[in-house]
Amino acid sequence: MGSLLKNRKLFSSPWIDIALILALSAGCPGIANAQQLPAQAHVLTLSDAVKIALEKNPQRKAALADTKVASADVREARSFLLPRLIFSETATRGTDPVYVFGSRLRQQRFTAADFALNALNTPTPFGNYATRFSGAWNLFDSSASWRGVDRAKRAREASTQQLARTEQEIVYLAVDSYYGVLLAKKQLELAGQALKTAQAIFDRGKDRYESGVAVQSDALSAQARLAARNQESIRAKNNLAMARAQLSAALGVAPENEFDPAEPMAEKHLPSLSLEESEKSAMENRPDLKRIRTEEIAQRQSVSIAKAAFGPRVNGFADWEADNPAFAGGGGNNWVAGIEIQFDLFQGGAKRAQLSREQALQEKVASLKEMATDAANLDVRRAYYGVETAQQQIEVARAAIAAAEESLRINQDRYDSGLSAISDLLAAEEAARRSQTDYWDAIYRYHTGYAGLELASGTLNSQSPVVTP
Repeated sequence: MGSLLKNRKLFSSPWIDIALILALSAGCPGIANAQQLPAQAHVLTLSDAVKIALEKNPQRKAALADTKVASADVREARSFLLPRLIFSETATRGTDPVYVFGSRLRQQRFTAADFALNALNTPTPFGNYATRFSGAWNLFDSSASWRGVDRAKRAREASTQQLARTEQEIVYLAVDSYYGVLLAKKQLELAGQALKTAQAIFDRGKDRYESGVAVQSDALSAQARLAARNQESIRAKNNLAMARAQLSAALGVAPENEFDPAEPMAEKHLPSLSLEESEKSAMENRPDLKRIRTEEIAQRQSVSIAKAAFGPRVNGFADWEADNPAFAGGGGNNWVAGIEIQFDLFQGGAKRAQLSREQALQEKVASLKEMATDAANLDVRRAYYGVETAQQQIEVARAAIAAAEESLRINQDRYDSGLSAISDLLAAEEAARRSQTDYWDAIYRYHTGYAGLELASGTLNSQSPVVTP
């Protein structure tokens, strides 16, 4: 090939350029064999692809971690309803008069000699080992703790709904990526067919030009079309490689682990879905709408908690303490218990500011819920009309394929007979290629659009008709 390129200037015929193009295209594996698989490609069905995605996709793992965090928050909120018990062991030594006086009393070793002024004012170093059990229990806080538990449960429910929505989005991503590979393979196949057709037109133009019945412009037009089809084949090959990488990313595996669909690209008759049923299903089943409704309820509890902060609090407490001159014992013990009532008279307006903040957040969540509802309805309509458009385009493209192929055959015969110009033949070839491309593109949009409609209506899962055979 290097010597051929080096000596290219020795030839003046335009057909040598065509020969070089064909020779270079022979080195492109995507052109030589449109269906050739990567060396390490693994064949899998769409159902298997969805299962792998739901297992390995990091987006689901992150959403699952959020549910665990929410469950931990519920346990933390419940802990405020239970008493708290603390154990401590303290060793101290010093000459502070108050400390020495109190420690002797707690050890129950106080004597009359300890009333001496020198012993009171300048005591000798004294040690104490204190063993203490203390407990506290919030008996009443104007129901703030109970409302906190309910808010945490609502947050946990919201995280569960978000996990369900994430799973639906992952299923859609797997379906879209899977059909993306199918479409890229079909486009590579069509590019190979178009290249063969361009080659046939080139051969016709060459023969007619060499026989003197066609002008050189016919040959140049055929040359330009052949080069264009060669470029399309190269792009199609790279597009297929990229589509496989996107499928691997959707499945949550490394890009070098390439997958290849087990099913061929073909029409699949799916159950019809009405617009009314889809909109109703979206309002009832979409996990993201359920999540924001739950968040609205949780925010109401936050407002109630802020209001409860203005109410009184009742706390119970108890302490038991043993004080000894040595760690082994030899001292005394004591206990104390009581009930405390607290009522905040003034905190600089902090509680009222907190209440205003929670009320403003409640208004925000209500507005977000309204926005999410409107967006869901719009999603359903966009997906529904997309599926309807794709269905109708499939019918039109199917009929156009037969007409375009027949037109190409007629124009080939007319050009061979000298009854039409090569521009007519090239236009017919372009129409035939476009009809095939439009047909398979419509099939891709129909299947992915159907999955998008189920996603918009909140019913997409691993058992959906678009996923299962």
